[in-house]
Amino acid sequence: MAVTIKDVAARAGVNPSTVSRVLAESPLISEETKERVRMAIKELGYHPNAIARSLAMSSSRTIGLVISRPTEQAFANPFFPEVIRGIGTVLEREGYHLMLEMASDAESEGRTTLQMLKSRRVDGVILTSSRIGDRLISRLIEENLPFVLIGRPIDREYQEVDPVLWVDNDNVQVGYMATEHLILNGRKDIAMVNGPRDLVVSYDRFCGYRKAMHMYGREIRDEFLINVTFTEDGGIQAAEHFIKSGRMPDAIFAADDSIALGAIMRLKEQGITVPDDVAVVGVNDSPIGRVARPSLTTMSVEIFDMGVRAAEMLIERINDGDIPSYHIVFPSELIVRESSTALKAE
Repeated sequence: MAVTIKDVAARAGVNPSTVSRVLAESPLISEETKERVRMAIKELGYHPNAIARSLAMSSSRTIGLVISRPTEQAFANPFFPEVIRGIGTVLEREGYHLMLEMASDAESEGRTTLQMLKSRRVDGVILTSSRIGDRLISRLIEENLPFVLIGRPIDREYQEVDPVLWVDNDNVQVGYMATEHLILNGRKDIAMVNGPRDLVVSYDRFCGYRKAMHMYGREIRDEFLINVTFTEDGGIQAAEHFIKSGRMPDAIFAADDSIALGAIMRLKEQGITVPDDVAVVGVNDSPIGRVARPSLTTMSVEIFDMGVRAAEMLIERINDGDIPSYHIVFPSELIVRESSTALKAE
């Protein structure tokens, strides 16, 4: 395997960012440290990535945005148009263009992202999906390529990955507040209809759900935990599962408004009343949830602002490849509407 910047850093006893600074002849690094890094480079036979270095010296004035969802799913979900609106606001202000690429799965996402960066079609990339133990994140760090992640980067041990620039909601808080709301409204059998298992957002929202259930002494039942796509079809499938099983929860925390609205639609078709029979809470405060009947209780998250800050962070990184990694976490707000009113007294 090729020697990476992380291998050099480990041999020299420094951080990968220090190796990058030595390669860039930064005056901020002491001569002693530079000599140690150069010796490690020589011993390991490391060859700096010429493409990554050229990115810092030239500019296409274009930012890449990679959406790792099938196209029909991505634009059926209000999250992505809103995050693009936030990104576009910054790019217009700063004189950058946007190159949008769709990727149907993790393999396609990795291939597309690396091609965009290495062909120098873009100065940097914003990724919109964070997977547990994502190999693409590790590759981008190793090759010192400019990117920002919308999502929280964690490895397979569920530890945060560093150094990464990232922005996200507090999705544990999202799961906790949504579930607590249902508990405090008298619901006992609370199901969670979550997104794909490999996504960090799904893991974090489940952690919040589990925390609230344990805090209030509620039992988590396996038959009430379902993973689907972040689509209305996913919600329909989940509701159909409950209907066919004959075990209907009295509340559903859906990890996305699209899931929630799909579930409500199928429950209503079956004559199951929302919220009297089953209360439902979603996430994202989508426009259609506000006008649906019943209107949807949801966790409002700062989608537009995440897009804004992701774009600003990436431009910072492009302009200064030595900026230290940092992240921004936005709080969420519970918006109570008709789909989750309290149980009526017997």
